[in-house]
Amino acid sequence: MKWQPVAADPAVGSGYFDAYAAVGLLVVVGVVFVAVAFTANRLLRPVVHSPEKLLAYECGVDPVGEGWAHTQIRYYVYAFLYVIFAVDAIYLFPWATVFAAAGYGAATLVEMFVFIGFLAVGLLYAWKKGVLEWT
Repeated sequence: MKWQPVAADPAVGSGYFDAYAAVGLLVVVGVVFVAVAFTANRLLRPVVHSPEKLLAYECGVDPVGEGWAHTQIRYYVYAFLYVIFAVDAIYLFPWATVFAAAGYGAATLVEMFVFIGFLAVGLLYAWKKGVLEWT
């Protein structure tokens, strides 16, 4: 018996590249849409040069003094703590659905207590450092 190559069926992979073609077409349409919008903006906008346009503008108040201002780090710390607990909430909802499935109860419960333990240690550290006190 002699080996002979099997002829490839052209219908097997035809749908595979159609999905990529649709995505590629969508990307091209998006790029063209953005390019047309920016071009139309450049062509239709009024161009009037004045010294007032070169000034810094913030909330309708004319700038006074230097443009450098100190921002206290505590605001970033509060934002960071919020993100930590928001991520915690994001992980708790899928955990609850997996915990309800058969066969995952004990392992899932231990994993989640380890996760919550890490978050508790972080919160305790922030509390001990005095980060959570508003002064």
